Amino acid sequence: MTDQMRSTALGCAGVEDVISPNLDEFAVSGSRFTRAIANSPACSPSRANTITGLHTLTHQLVNNDVQLRTDIKSLAHCLNDLGYRSGFIGKWHMDCADRGAFIPPGPRRQGFDDFWAGYNCNHEYFDAYYYLNDNPEPVWIDGYEPDKQTDLAIDYISKKTKEDDPFFLFLSYGPPHCPYRQVPQKYLDMYPVENIKLKPNAVDTTDVDKQVIAGYYAHITALDDSFGRLLNSIEEIGIRNDTIIIFTSDHGDMLYSQHRGWKSKPWSESVGIPMIVSWPQKIPGQRVSDGIVSLVDLMPTLLGLVNADVPSELEGNDLSDLFLGDETASPESVFINFYVIPDFFSYTEWRGVITKQYTYAAFRNEPWLLYDDKNDPHQLHNLVESRKHANILTDMQAELAEWLTVLDDPFESSAEVAAKYYPGSVGGVVQSYENAKIKAGKQKRKVEREDESYRRK
Repeated sequence: MTDQMRSTALGCAGVEDVISPNLDEFAVSGSRFTRAIANSPACSPSRANTITGLHTLTHQLVNNDVQLRTDIKSLAHCLNDLGYRSGFIGKWHMDCADRGAFIPPGPRRQGFDDFWAGYNCNHEYFDAYYYLNDNPEPVWIDGYEPDKQTDLAIDYISKKTKEDDPFFLFLSYGPPHCPYRQVPQKYLDMYPVENIKLKPNAVDTTDVDKQVIAGYYAHITALDDSFGRLLNSIEEIGIRNDTIIIFTSDHGDMLYSQHRGWKSKPWSESVGIPMIVSWPQKIPGQRVSDGIVSLVDLMPTLLGLVNADVPSELEGNDLSDLFLGDETASPESVFINFYVIPDFFSYTEWRGVITKQYTYAAFRNEPWLLYDDKNDPHQLHNLVESRKHANILTDMQAELAEWLTVLDDPFESSAEVAAKYYPGSVGGVVQSYENAKIKAGKQKRKVEREDESYRRK
């Protein structure tokens, strides 16, 4: 899982000029889903959707920097029950507002008990650290964070294949989330600003903005190299045919499309995510599917693929038949939403639905967006007031109403939802802070680097 990578930011997607040869080759080996969706497009809600199989109002992690409930049976718990050993590496971001906090062994790790090299949240890719297993002292990383995380993943996989029990590894990279230019220079050099081509729905973009996009692409190419190393190691170890591998992201990034940035919005750049799934001889290769899959579906689908019991309380769909090649197994629609909108975002709370052809989103008291994604893939024409599409609008409104009923969602205001599930928030934002130990460590490393730079000069 990457962080903030949109679905079109892959070479094989054929939309943006991103250099991703390893991911492109990986896509050929398996199935790439072009209608993969982040139900609640922000870090913490999406990650909780993924490991709980529940929609956001149910697992109650309605925005970033709140601790996920520990009374929920996670994907790792279910696989552990089946005899798997579960490890986690990288960004967690499902704990408290202290982004530098040590997450101790036990319930807060949600069943990832076999190996832990994680941290709550830190987007400083050359000032990176992790907590190793039960040690509350941070381990600092020299160099670019994903390189070390990939090393850790390869080491873990190598050790687990020498044991009898099957394993499940969640590798959670921080990029291409900003800071967009915190990436090794060799990757930045691959994307001269003058060569950056904008998506048709990104206009009035400056050279400074293009530097952001270039850095975003550079992160993806760096991750592509890491992912290639990981795949090569799995091949060399000899477990490729017996391993389900999924490449995805927690949400996308607007990157100036629709004149907007970041995430938390219903446009495809925000909710659309990469989803490539490979399991040789089981999941069809060289396949591009428009079957709809969302992050809340991943837990029941993975459990279905390994013949595990799927808990009845899950709200996601078991789409294992779709993954295995049955296109008729696609759901009719997926639910998208954002419950608590901080003051610094430009929209109030919204809900929506996505089908194979359309995207629809609404505010509490009025329809907002309607796009025909097949005929208007860049979402240039909002059809919400189009008389020609009045029947489509009615159908999408009915589909959304059904989702709200099924999920017992009263479509409350941000303030009402925050009061229930987001304690300590101000304007929908929990006042995050890093613990003193991490701040002191970063300052110490900064001084050491400056001293080394002075000595070199």
